[in-house]
This record gives sequence, structure tokens and C-alpha cells, in this order.
Amino acid sequence: MQIAVTTPTGNVGRHVVATLVRAGVRPRVLLREPARLAPEVQDEVDAVQVDQYDADTVVAATEDIDALFWVDPSTGSEDPLADYVRATSSVVRAVTENRIGRVVFQSSVGAEKRHGAGEIDGLAHTETALDGTGVDVTHLRCGYFFTNLELQLNALRAGTLQVILPLDHPMAWVAPRDIAEVAATRLLSPTWSGRCVQAVHGPADLTWRQVAQILTAATGRQINVEQIPDDAMRTQLHQAGMTHGSVEAVLGMSTGLRKNFVPEQRRTLQTTTPTTLAAWAYDHLRHQIVDPG
Repeated sequence: MQIAVTTPTGNVGRHVVATLVRAGVRPRVLLREPARLAPEVQDEVDAVQVDQYDADTVVAATEDIDALFWVDPSTGSEDPLADYVRATSSVVRAVTENRIGRVVFQSSVGAEKRHGAGEIDGLAHTETALDGTGVDVTHLRCGYFFTNLELQLNALRAGTLQVILPLDHPMAWVAPRDIAEVAATRLLSPTWSGRCVQAVHGPADLTWRQVAQILTAATGRQINVEQIPDDAMRTQLHQAGMTHGSVEAVLGMSTGLRKNFVPEQRRTLQTTTPTTLAAWAYDHLRHQIVDPG
């Protein structure tokens, strides 16, 4: 079986690659800079230089592929949703022209809304476009990544997290490695077909108050969390150098889901994954906060 993996150096993609290699598969990895692959990975994969926004190169890179793990590339432009449309055009052409048999797509909780969830609307667009091709596709509706906390290291070191969601609002939190295991299992399994939605909810729904308590225990540093107004967060993101379009897309992922949103798939054995935030924070976050040098 020939399997292609996009974003193979990302938080999820690198674990997908490692899992496939351990399963005896030599994946074809698609990325802008093949030199970014870890040295131990380079000999285990076939690397192809690809810009996922360039449909011609994506089509060429996925020739003779049986299964594809697709992640829409990150965007920081003034019009993120337009970038999602471009990336979607690439994967649709690749699937159609190369007759790729199955796709596992990394989507997000909230994509089921289809509209009104900021950047997640771009993932919803990819979902519906892939559905329209008739390909066997699994949409992974992933919870909030543990690794998003690494974007707030300075705040964590200062002991304060600022968020715009209510502090007692529970949501699914998940380890990217667990998402990768689900993705690799789907890529390798011959037992499914058609359109599937697979939520990846992590081990528990957590509120921001609970997250602060977990991080405090895992790092040994007091971490407090406070809810701030949307405009205050908007100002912070602008000051960090984000474009207006990106700021609104990022804010929309929270504001669009904080009122009366219920995920399409409830928490079950199938949607629950094992890695806890406490274990991940102790292994991956603690030294970045306590001893960043």
C-alpha cells in the first residue's frame, strides 16, 4: 500500500509518519522543505517537495497513492479562509485525477457547524469538498490540542493565562500523538468505507479552571487563568503581529463555539483517547516553563 502524508513534521504528522514506519510502511511525505525532516526519518520515507497550495505539484506528488493523510496547511494571511479554499482545490484535484482510494482528513470539533466558527469554517469547506468527490474519507474531528499551550509559554512562565472562553466551559482536549494513532489506524485499516466521521476527544473534557490546576501540579509553578473581553484578546493578537483576517479567524474558533454548541459525536470509547493533559504537561511542558534554558 502506498500512503502519502502531508505536514510530516507537524505536531500530528510526525507521529503519523513514525507510526506508519513502525507498521512496515514506507510513506511518501509531502512538505515544502524536505531538509526539515529529522535525520533518522529521512532514510525511512520518500520525501517530495510540495507546496500544498499548488494543485499541480500536489497532483504530481500523489500519483500512484492508495491512501492520503491530508492536513490543510497553516495560514497566517489576511484571508485565511481563501487559503483553505486553495488547499482544498489541491486535495480535490489529487483525489480525483489520481483516483486515490481513501483519505483521512484532519478536521476539528466545530466543523459540523459549517459556518460561524472562524478558521474552522475552512476545515468544514474541505470536508464538504472531499465528500463531493465520492472518495472513501474519514474526517477526524479533533479536540483542542495540548500543544496549543506551547504558543503561550511566556504567559505560562509569568503564571497567568488569558482566554476568552468562560472559565467553566468544558471542551475536549487531546494529545496530537493520540490523533496520529487514530489517523494511522484508519489509513491502514481495510474495514471501513464511504464517509466516516471520527471524533478524537482526548481522555476528558476540561474547563480552563481545571487546566490551570493541572498545569500547576505538573510544573510546580502556580498557573492562574482569567477570562478577558474579546477586544482585549483581539488587541493582543494584533500586537503579536497577526493580520486582521487571521485575528478574526482565530477568535472565531472560540466565539463561534462558546454558546450552545454540542459536538456531533458524543464522548464514547471510540472517541476517547488515553493521553492525559497531566502526563503530557509533565513530559513536554514542565521543562519549557521551569528550565527553559
